[in-house]
Parts: sequence; structure tokens; C-alpha cells
Amino acid sequence: MTQGGTPSGPGRIFLEFTRVGRQVKVSAIDEATGVEVSMIGPLTVSQEELGRLAVRKLKRRLEQGGA
Repeated sequence: MTQGGTPSGPGRIFLEFTRVGRQVKVSAIDEATGVEVSMIGPLTVSQEELGRLAVRKLKRRLEQGGA
């Protein structure tokens, strides 16, 4: 999944979903900066919702100054 960015915000965002037992690890990576965040969620939540949460977490990290 990628999303468009703005000059003041993130560019393309890559999402990676990895099943870990009965949970899913979601990693979100900003293409321009290489900043990555991860989170764990239950298998019962849709990938769309988990992805949305991971993107929100990444945007917050970028607003706080990145790394």
C-alpha cells in the first residue's frame, strides 16, 4: 500500500504485514526518509484498519522529528 504525500508530509508509505501467531505485525516505512514504525494487532482486525493505524503512527513520528 502506498499513499501520496505533500511537501510538508510523508511521501509514499510502504506497509508490510507479518503474521506472528494469532497476531499481525504491521510495519510502515516512509520512502523519502526511511523512517519505520511497527505495531502489533489482532488477526481479527482488517488489514485496512491496521494499515490506517500504522500510517497514523508513522505520520506522528515524522511530525515529531523523524528517527
